[in-house]
Amino acid sequence: MTVGRKSWHLVTGEYPPEPGGVSDYTALLARALAPHVGEVHVWCRGNAGVPIDEGGGVIVHRVCGGFGPAGLLRADRGLDRFPAPRAVVVQYVAQGFGFKAMNLPFAAWVASRRFRRRDDVRVMFHEVAVPWVRRPLRRNLVAAVTRLMAAVLLRGCTRAYVSIPAWVPVLRRLGGSRVPIAWTPIPATVPDDPDPAAVAARRAELAAGGPAVGHFGTYGRPITALLGPALRALLGGRPDLRVLLLGSGGERWRGELTAGRPDWERRVVAPGPLPAARVAECLRACDLAVQPYPDGASARRTTLMAALANGVPVVTTVGPLSEPVWADGAVAAAPADDPGRLAALVVELLDRPDRLAELGAAARRTYESQFAIERTVAVLLADPPR
Repeated sequence: MTVGRKSWHLVTGEYPPEPGGVSDYTALLARALAPHVGEVHVWCRGNAGVPIDEGGGVIVHRVCGGFGPAGLLRADRGLDRFPAPRAVVVQYVAQGFGFKAMNLPFAAWVASRRFRRRDDVRVMFHEVAVPWVRRPLRRNLVAAVTRLMAAVLLRGCTRAYVSIPAWVPVLRRLGGSRVPIAWTPIPATVPDDPDPAAVAARRAELAAGGPAVGHFGTYGRPITALLGPALRALLGGRPDLRVLLLGSGGERWRGELTAGRPDWERRVVAPGPLPAARVAECLRACDLAVQPYPDGASARRTTLMAALANGVPVVTTVGPLSEPVWADGAVAAAPADDPGRLAALVVELLDRPDRLAELGAAARRTYESQFAIERTVAVLLADPPR
C-alpha cells in the first residue's frame, strides 16, 4: 500500500498485454507516477483473484471483468480497502468500457465514488464522445449516450484532463463549466533512446544508399487517403527513395500502395507489428517521417509523438484539431486536404540535409518541453487551477 498521504488509482478499459494507445499510455503513466507517490494501483479488465506486482511501485488489479455490475462491485470493494484519501484517475474512452460504448452504469459508478466515498475522482478524456453522423441514424444513439456518459463523469469529478485543447469547449457544453480542466498531451509510448548501433543496422537494411521516408500508424482509410497519393508521387519522382511502413496494417496496405508497380515492391518495406524498441530504431533510421492526419496533427496522436521524441524530422498536416504549437517550427506542415503539398514538402526537405537536421532538433526540443510524460505527472500532482 502506498506510503504517501494519498493512494493513487488508475481505472482503464485496456492495459498491457492488451494492445491499444490507452493501454500503452496507462502503463507508461503508472511507471512514471509511482516514484512520486509510492505506489500506483491499476484497475482493469479481468477476473484475477490476486493483484499483480509489476515492480517499480505498479500494482495491477485485474478484477473489473468486462465493466459490468459484478466487475464494478469487485473494483468498488477493492478500492474501499485502501484508506482515504484516494485519487481515482479514469483513463476514459467510451469504447474502452464495453457495452458498445454505452456503459452508463460505469459512468454512474465513477461519479458515485466521489459522493459515496469522498474520493478525489479525476477523468482523463482521451476522447469525449462519438461524433454525430448523417447515416446510419442508429449510430446517433451511441453519440447521444456517450455525451450523457461524459456529462455524468463531469458531474462526479473534481477535475478533468484532456488529450487536446479542442475537447475543452465540448466538455464545457456538456456541463463542465465549474470543473477545472487541464491539457495533458499524450506522450510517446515508444523509447526515445534506441541503441545507435541498432539504428545503424536498421538504416543499412532499409536505405541501400538512398533517402528513407517512414510512416508509423495503423493505415486506416482516412489517413491512407492522404498518405497514398503523397507516397506514390514520391516513389514516382525519386527512384532512389525507400519507404518504411511501420505499424499494424502496414504489410496489408503495402500491397495496395504498390499495386500495378512491381518495380516499387523492393522499395517499400512493411515489417508488420514490432516491439516498441524496434519501432524507435526504425524511426531513427529514416531521414524523415510522413505523418498526415485528416483532422490535423494533434497531441493525441502517439504515432506523431513517437517521431518527435526520437528527433525525427516530421512532415504532417494541420487541421481543425491542431494546436497552435504546430506553427512554431517543430514540424513541416501542409493543409490536411492537400497531399500534393505534403509530397512537395518531403522533396524540398530531402534536398536540404541542413534543414532536416534543424527540424529534427526542433522536434526533440518541442517534445521535451510540451509533451513528455514528466509534464503529465507534474500536472497530476499540482493543485488544480482555480
